[in-house]
Amino acid sequence: MATADEIKKHAIEALKIEAHAIEHLTHFINDDFVAVVELILISKGRVVITGIGKSAIVAQKIVATLNSTGTPAIFMHAADAIHGDLGNIQKDDVVICISKSGSTPEIKVLVPLVKSFDNKLIAITGNPDSFLGKQAHFVLNTFVETEACPNNLAPTSSTTAQMAMGDALAVCLLHQRGFTDKDFAKYHPGGALGKKLYLRVADIFTQNEKPQVSPTQSLKEVIIEISKKRLGVAAVVDNNKLVGVVTDGDIRRMLEKNLDINLVTAKDIMGTSPKTIQQNSLAIEALHYMEDHSISQLLVVDENNTYVGVIHLHDLLREGII
Repeated sequence: MATADEIKKHAIEALKIEAHAIEHLTHFINDDFVAVVELILISKGRVVITGIGKSAIVAQKIVATLNSTGTPAIFMHAADAIHGDLGNIQKDDVVICISKSGSTPEIKVLVPLVKSFDNKLIAITGNPDSFLGKQAHFVLNTFVETEACPNNLAPTSSTTAQMAMGDALAVCLLHQRGFTDKDFAKYHPGGALGKKLYLRVADIFTQNEKPQVSPTQSLKEVIIEISKKRLGVAAVVDNNKLVGVVTDGDIRRMLEKNLDINLVTAKDIMGTSPKTIQQNSLAIEALHYMEDHSISQLLVVDENNTYVGVIHLHDLLREGII
């Protein structure tokens, strides 16, 4: 069994080989690459991406990336295509075929069929002189000198290069379309990523109680309010105007001063510059604000700066923002 140092050495070697493979791709960003970007931009159809084996798996990842960044795409397995799935290809679709060698049997059968439909064919291949490379209208070269596999057999560097080329294509299309974070949120409504882009404070804080006291309320009443609403804080409101905040920490610090607790009111211990956030702000902004000030809750205000509730760090944790 290999030692820990040997395991680390093999891992680093593999990463360096694959990093070199990706860096080498910069030499292959040529006029064909530009033409492919322009072709997809003006296309009225989708991008149909096909491949077999490991290349098919890469194709599915590129499809997912294109779809999430504003370019409609579908996956078509090369083996299934020649057994009925060619019907997936529509008149205005652009077809991308991924193959390291460019000469596998399924690819040799598939390519003439695609071309017979008069669809534009793009090759992503490590061998531009292969059958696929010569038949394609445009070639994106993903040649690698060696696989990360010590036997130079298992697709490692080659599939990494294919995926990186697909990412480069998707990013260029994203730039050309002027795709923004708001557009991105439309395609990622679920999960932490989507929530960071669209979830707002107003979507969260209404699930909480609204702890609130007046400046003249006693310490006992303040403690009861904070305890009852279970947010570790109470807003101090006077004539509908937010004038301060009392936290668990304020109460602890007051007790250390040995004051007569029977005489203490909210105004005696409140902070007069409460940290607030607009209800229409993004939830991720609330998280950053809490992190910057090392606090666990914020008072929420509306467009008129009227106190409307509290958002807590636990709310953001529950929503998967953190």
